Amino acid sequence: MIVPSLSQQDVALLREDTPGVRQLIHFNNAGTGLAPTPVLDAVKQHLDLEATLGGYEAAAAAKPAMDAFYTGLAALIGSKPHEIAYVENATRAWDMAFYGIDFREGDRIVTGRAEYVSNYVAFLQMKQRKGIEIDLVEDDAAGQIDLAALKAAITPKTRLVALTHVPTFSGLINPAEEVGEIARSAGVLYLLDACQSAGQIPVNVGEIGCHMLSGTGRKYLRGPRGTGFLYVSDAVLDQIEPPFVDLQAANWIDETRYELAPHAMRFETWERYVAGQIGLGVAVAYAIGFGMERIGNRVCALGAQLRSELSALPDVTVQDKGKRKGGIVTFTVAGEDPDTTKARLGKAGINVSVSNASSARIDLPVRGLDAVVRASLHAFNCEDEIERFVKALGNSG
Repeated sequence: MIVPSLSQQDVALLREDTPGVRQLIHFNNAGTGLAPTPVLDAVKQHLDLEATLGGYEAAAAAKPAMDAFYTGLAALIGSKPHEIAYVENATRAWDMAFYGIDFREGDRIVTGRAEYVSNYVAFLQMKQRKGIEIDLVEDDAAGQIDLAALKAAITPKTRLVALTHVPTFSGLINPAEEVGEIARSAGVLYLLDACQSAGQIPVNVGEIGCHMLSGTGRKYLRGPRGTGFLYVSDAVLDQIEPPFVDLQAANWIDETRYELAPHAMRFETWERYVAGQIGLGVAVAYAIGFGMERIGNRVCALGAQLRSELSALPDVTVQDKGKRKGGIVTFTVAGEDPDTTKARLGKAGINVSVSNASSARIDLPVRGLDAVVRASLHAFNCEDEIERFVKALGNSG
C-alpha cells in the first residue's frame, strides 16, 4: 500500500504548532529541530511543578507522563516498552551499548564510511584499550555501504556490525534492513545509530533486525535537548553489561552483592532531566499522531526538491551521496567557504549548519572536501521556504 505524504492542512497545523517558523527559516533540523508547542508546554509545566512542589514530589506526580515515554518510543520503533532506556543524549546511549560489549583482543568491528565521529573515536579507543580491529567497508557506486563487501568482511572474529543509519554530513539513508539481514545470517551483534533517522523516516527495529539502537530527542523528533534513548533487544540483554551502574541500574542486595535491574532499565541512571523525558514522550506522540511514514515521505520529498533546485544554480554543487536520500542536503558554493555561506544565509534569517572534515575523517577528505554546508529540512518546512532559500543562496552580492 502506498502511504500518502502529509496534506497541506497537516503542514499548516505543523507550522501553526511551531512558533519558530514565524521568525526564520529553520533548515537545521539535523542539529536541533524546532520544538512544537505541545512539547514546549509539557516541559514548562513540569518545570513549574518542580518549582512549586519540589523535584522529587513533582516526579512522583508525573509518573504516568514519564511512563508514556516508554510506551510511545516502543510504538515509534516497533519494540517492547521494557526494551527502551531513557538516556541523556544519543552519544551516551550509543556508548552504553558499545562499551557494554565484552570485547577481547582480536575481536573485529565492521563499519562503514558514514560513521559518526563520536562512534569512530570510541572504536579507536577500544582498539588501543583491548586490541580489537576495525574493518572499514567501502561505499558502493551509489555511495551507500557496499552490502557485498560488508558480507565478505564478516569473519569468525567479527563481534559487531556498527552502522550509522543517516550520517550527519550527507543526505544518505543507509540500507539498514539489508545490513540487518547480513548480521543476522552471520550471528553477529548489530548496533544502529539512529540519531538522524528517528523522527525523519520510519524506523522499525523488527524490520531492521538490529539488536541495539540509539537516538536523540533534539533533532528530528523535535524533543528537548539533553534527552535520548537506547533500545536493547531482550535477545541480547545477557551479552551487554552496562559499563557503569547506579541505584537505577542495579539492586544492592547486601554488603557484597548486587543484581542488575531487569531489561533496559539497567542502562539508565536514576538522576535525569524529568521534564525532558516528559517532553520527549510528548514529541514522540506528536510525531506518531501525524504518522511517521507520511512525515518521512514529506521530508524526503522536500529534500529532493531542494537538491533539484540547488543543482540548477551554476556555482552550487550538491554533495549528497546514496541510492536513497532524505531531508539532509549538503552542498558547496564555488569560491565561497562553507562558513561564509552559513553566515550569509544567517543574515537572511535562514538557519543552516556546516559539517567539517574533523567530524568525518573517513568520508569528506576521501572526497576532497574540507567542509560542506548542511541544510536539513523537516515536515513543517514548506516549498515557499525552499524558494526563498535558493534565492538567498544565489544572491551572493
